[in-house]
Amino acid sequence: MAIGIARRQFISALGGATFAWPLATSAQQTAMPVVGFLSSGSSPAYAELVKSFQKGLGEAGFVEGRNVAIEYRWADGQFDRLPALAADLAQRRPSVVVTTGIGSALAAKTAASSIPLVFLSGDDPVKFGLAASLNRPGGNATGVAQFTSVLVAKRLELVRELVPASGTVAVLVNPLSPESAPQRQEVQEAARTVGQPIEILEASDVRELDSVFATFDVRPARALIVSTDPFLSSQRDQIVSLAARHRVPAVYDRREYAVAGGLICYGTDYPDAYRQLGTYTAKILQGTKPADLPIMQPTKFELVINLKTAKALGLTIPQSLLATADEVIE
Repeated sequence: MAIGIARRQFISALGGATFAWPLATSAQQTAMPVVGFLSSGSSPAYAELVKSFQKGLGEAGFVEGRNVAIEYRWADGQFDRLPALAADLAQRRPSVVVTTGIGSALAAKTAASSIPLVFLSGDDPVKFGLAASLNRPGGNATGVAQFTSVLVAKRLELVRELVPASGTVAVLVNPLSPESAPQRQEVQEAARTVGQPIEILEASDVRELDSVFATFDVRPARALIVSTDPFLSSQRDQIVSLAARHRVPAVYDRREYAVAGGLICYGTDYPDAYRQLGTYTAKILQGTKPADLPIMQPTKFELVINLKTAKALGLTIPQSLLATADEVIE
């Protein structure tokens, strides 16, 4: 009888140990640091940039799924979704939150003010209250500032060199983006300086995009400048297709447009900026405080020209532009 009881106790203990192993494994997984990633863009449009972010993490020894978990949240160009997505991420208690765009950063700061924040901002983060200064951000946030509104003026210069004919230059913006106001102001000031007539066109959904390009059949534009915006970037194939259909020379902010068939792009090196996001995220995971990391500014800019598209539009690219281009697509 005593032997039977001992045997049953042994089996019971063994069974308890068997069920304890998965719990131990679960605890180990929970201990893995979590990075929240919040973007107002869409996953397909930002897939390559996410790889650059992961590269920055990897250079510091952090590999997704091995020793760090990443929770992605995408607003798909719908800025009103950002607060709920940020709140959901905050509930996951991540070690750090990474955001792309001013709207995403402001939403994350509101929902998770005590969690370290690494942002990619298109405009001045100080102006939006994300940091005290560029060199000494203070608080709980740091990141990379692109200052894309300043680059809108440079794109206007390119338009005037690329399309010498007179006429109005259209500028496409997303009115729902918090970064649209500084971009408008910058291009309007640049246009006044050189005496260039411009027209601001707005689109925040697919239907409005179709309507905007339909106006070119009635009021032809000298050229079009597409501003930096997550929604517009997520619709780059449609925008490039509409520009070709309506025969509008267009200037964009990133290389992906030119690869998709866009005429010309000028902007910062986005893959490098996302790699820098990964680098700063790794530093914070290793214990560095955001306040001790100065906000980085772009040092790489790229000009990409699609010669095939230029020929289709009947344009001759000036040699001065071809000589300074970082890449020419033929």
